[in-house]
Amino acid sequence: MKYQVEHTNSFYYDNDVDQSMNTVRLKPRTDECQRLLSYRTEITPASLIKEHTDIWGNHVETFFIAHKHKELTVKTISTVSIQKSPFLHLLQYTDGMRNIFHSELFREHYLPYLNDTAYTFLFKEQVDEIVEEIGEADDPIQFSINLMGYLHRSIIYDGMATQVGTKAFESWPLKAGVCQDYAHIMLGALRAKGVPARYVSGYLYVGEDSALIGDGATHAWVEVMVPGIGWVGLDPTNNVEALEHHIRIGTGRDYADVSPLQGVYRGGNQRSDVKVSVTLLEQ
Repeated sequence: MKYQVEHTNSFYYDNDVDQSMNTVRLKPRTDECQRLLSYRTEITPASLIKEHTDIWGNHVETFFIAHKHKELTVKTISTVSIQKSPFLHLLQYTDGMRNIFHSELFREHYLPYLNDTAYTFLFKEQVDEIVEEIGEADDPIQFSINLMGYLHRSIIYDGMATQVGTKAFESWPLKAGVCQDYAHIMLGALRAKGVPARYVSGYLYVGEDSALIGDGATHAWVEVMVPGIGWVGLDPTNNVEALEHHIRIGTGRDYADVSPLQGVYRGGNQRSDVKVSVTLLEQ
């Protein structure tokens, strides 16, 4: 599957902004299943971009605008090729996997993805409520699949129910939210049961006549570490394995590590607009 992604962030300020510092995390990754064929960033007003890789392996662009402006537009255009096959439902939890899962070395290596964060924290009684419905994590692979399905059935997709700063322990009682909320709740439950899991930011190709949800802007899902296999993506918003329709940008402990666009500026209030289009070029 070959896609072109256009992502435009537009900011409109009430009065002149005389300084603006911004960080962009919108460059898709290249890995064993996904290849970035082309990428460019267009900034208006024009600005020099500096690039680096953060501690989580994400590509980061930063730019500074020192002169006055009342509007800011950041547009990225990416071409990505993806080839993935489903397999998580076919995996058997072996004794070898069990030994690795319960080893101290495994826990130490993936500690950042086992610890709670402000976004992923769930109260013990909230975790117990979930586990009571789907069972204990004796088989982490099946537990992850069951958890994804349970959250998909339990949470209503509602863009008005939560905000970007809503935490997992706040959104779970609502049983409503967006992809970010589904992912944070799933991460909280997985980590509470000792399963290393990380937050994924990216895009979702929906296409025509599709039941998939989450193509309005960037999408979010979860990756679980399976010993001997690696990171496997699960999308609780749609109850599907993250395969050739999921375009990966970045990974981290939660949304804060992969926020697509962050910035500080000196000036008045602002309003913003986000437009994302994912076009299938080849199948």
